[in-house]
Amino acid sequence: MCFSVCSHASHHPINCIVPPHILRVVALRGDERTAEMARSLLKQSEQLREERQDHSHVTPPPPEGSPAAVRARAAGAVAASRYSPNRQIHDGQNKATLPGKLVREEGDDPCGIEDADRAYDAAGEVFALFGDEFDRDSLDGKGMPLIATVNHRRRYNNAFWDGEQMAYGNGDGQLFTTFIDLSVIAHEMTHGVIQHSGGLVYQDQSGALNESIADVFGTIALQRHKGQDVYQADWVIGGEILGPDINGVGLRSMKAPGTAYHDDLMGQDPQPFHMDNFLSTSDDHGGVHINSGIPNHAFYLYCMYMGSNSWEKPGQIWYRALQELNNPLASFAQWSDQTVAAAIELYGIGSLEVTMLRRAWKLVGLPT
Repeated sequence: MCFSVCSHASHHPINCIVPPHILRVVALRGDERTAEMARSLLKQSEQLREERQDHSHVTPPPPEGSPAAVRARAAGAVAASRYSPNRQIHDGQNKATLPGKLVREEGDDPCGIEDADRAYDAAGEVFALFGDEFDRDSLDGKGMPLIATVNHRRRYNNAFWDGEQMAYGNGDGQLFTTFIDLSVIAHEMTHGVIQHSGGLVYQDQSGALNESIADVFGTIALQRHKGQDVYQADWVIGGEILGPDINGVGLRSMKAPGTAYHDDLMGQDPQPFHMDNFLSTSDDHGGVHINSGIPNHAFYLYCMYMGSNSWEKPGQIWYRALQELNNPLASFAQWSDQTVAAAIELYGIGSLEVTMLRRAWKLVGLPT
């Protein structure tokens, strides 16, 4: 999903990359044009709130021990290289209609539209991450097409997953200059993976977990693309999208939640890193973009303990936990327990992997 919530005719909630708390500050502090842009995006969010449905209609993963689950595990032994993406990139031509004009399909040469070609390449990176590292065939595990629209609307300050496809605005050049950022694209595509893995209701702690898991695989995709180990990475989501005069490094920092930006126009990053500072609010579906900083930081800490690459042991644990969660209303405590259970399955109850994972969760106020 995205970083805030946008409006679009869909049976799925549309979650956008830019959180509503940023838009509210911009609506108060921006010049006339910028403030009107923020108010318009917020209005779209409220319209969608009335139309939202949860993910209860999404087909959950097969029960553990069922014939389907046994077949799925057996299929996991097959090399991931047998999976091939089906990318379909469209040019929205600055209009609201989706998907727009098809400009590049799988196997085509570059189309010459820079954002379209970059979105094509990024979708391939994310597809390869899930295929090669987690043996997943596309977002639904069944080879679904990767549909994306670039140049969505005019000066549009957001990007989103709408349950069927990704869409990316161009930004207004002041707040944001682009949304074609691999961490953003991987974040949005991961919402599709979550949706097709049983789903997490986009409200309160389960919604914050939805956002956090999308951030986790967003940063994993970027680190894998750059060949960075966990110590080399900057752990920023949206590190390439801020306008040139914005005082910040990106939208969120998993290393130091609450420090991503501190700007006269955008305000200050409100994310906590510990349960002591958990924010109870009715805004943003219960603070899904705010409180996600807590499980985000736990993942970062665990990676620091384990070293090496985030897509290896930490990523394997988070992915397995997601596949076995089967609880769309999961709390932070339930999710932390699920990750520990996954680590025990993979590495053994007395392993260093489990011990360090428990320590990471304890340091954010979630002892397991």
